[in-house]
Amino acid sequence: MNPTLQAVIAEAEKAVIGKRNTLLWVLLAMLANGHILLEDIPGVGKTTMALAFCRAMHLEYGRVQFTPDVLPSDITGYSLYQKETGQIEYQPGAILCNLFLADELNRATSRTQSALLEAMEEGQVTVDGISHPLPRPFCVIATQNPTGAAGTQRLPDSQIDRFMIRLSIGYPRPEDEAEMILRHQEGKPLNRVAQIMSGADLCRMQEECARVYMNRDIANYIVALICATRNSPYLSRGASPRATLGVMAMAKAYAYLSDRDYVIPSDVRTIFITTVFHRLILTPEAEHAGKTTQDVANEILASVEAPSAGSAASLKNMARRHEAESI
Repeated sequence: MNPTLQAVIAEAEKAVIGKRNTLLWVLLAMLANGHILLEDIPGVGKTTMALAFCRAMHLEYGRVQFTPDVLPSDITGYSLYQKETGQIEYQPGAILCNLFLADELNRATSRTQSALLEAMEEGQVTVDGISHPLPRPFCVIATQNPTGAAGTQRLPDSQIDRFMIRLSIGYPRPEDEAEMILRHQEGKPLNRVAQIMSGADLCRMQEECARVYMNRDIANYIVALICATRNSPYLSRGASPRATLGVMAMAKAYAYLSDRDYVIPSDVRTIFITTVFHRLILTPEAEHAGKTTQDVANEILASVEAPSAGSAASLKNMARRHEAESI
C-alpha cells in the first residue's frame, strides 16, 4: 500500500479502534470518488470515523443531524436579499464542504433527503435556478439507523443507488473496547489524529485511480456479473448501470491501493459484493427462504467465470502502452 495511505489509516485507527477493515473500505470508496452509507445502531463510532478521516486528510467538514424539521435549504443553502448592496446573494448550505456527514439521514423527510441527490451525482447544488459547484474533493458519509428504529423511514432506492458502498461498523471486540477506555483516559483520541495529506493530495490520487488500466476482458467480466444480477430468479431488481461504473471505479481503487496501475480479476472479485449488494432487491420468495442480497451476490460471483488473469508482466505492459497512447 502507498505509504501515505498507510499513514492515513494508522492515524484513523487512533480514534477508531479495531475496525481496520471498515476504514480500508471507506478509504477505497473515497479514492473511487464515491459516497459511503453506514447503517448501524447509534454510538458505535460512525461520526468519529468521519472526523478521523477529515483530520488525517485535512478536509473541510460539514455535518447535519437529520430530524424531521430539517429543511432542504439547510443542506443546499438559500438566496437572501442584501439591503446594503441591493443584491440577492447566495448563502452556502452545510453541504459546501469536502466531507459531508449526513447523520441519521433516514430520520429526515423525503423532500430533505432528495436535496442530496444532485450533490451526490453531479457535484453541485442548484438554488433558485443557479448552480453552485461543490468543493473538490467531495464525499458524503451518511449514517442511518436500521429500518424499523423509532422515527426512521426507508431511504428511496434512487438515493441508495448513489452510495458506492454500504457498511456496518458493528460492536467492538471486548479487548478493543477495553483499549478504547484506556485511550479516553488520556484525553479525546480524535485530538491525537495528525494530518498526513491534504484535499489536493486526495484529488490527485483520485485522478491516478481513474487512470488505472482495465482491459476489455475485465470490463466484460464486470458486465457479466451485473447482468447476472438482472437475470437472477432471486432478485426482483438487479444492479443499475451506475453500479457497473461503481464496480469499475472500486476495482481500480483496489488495484491502486495494491500499488498496481492495472486491474486484475481478483480486484473485481474482492470489491463486487460490497459494491452491489445494497442496490439489489429480493423477490418475496427469496425473502421467505431467508436469503439476503449478500447471499445472492456471492452466488453470482461463484457462478460467473472470471477471465484468465494473464501474466502480470503482460497486463503491466498493456497498462504502459495505454498510458503512452493517452499522453
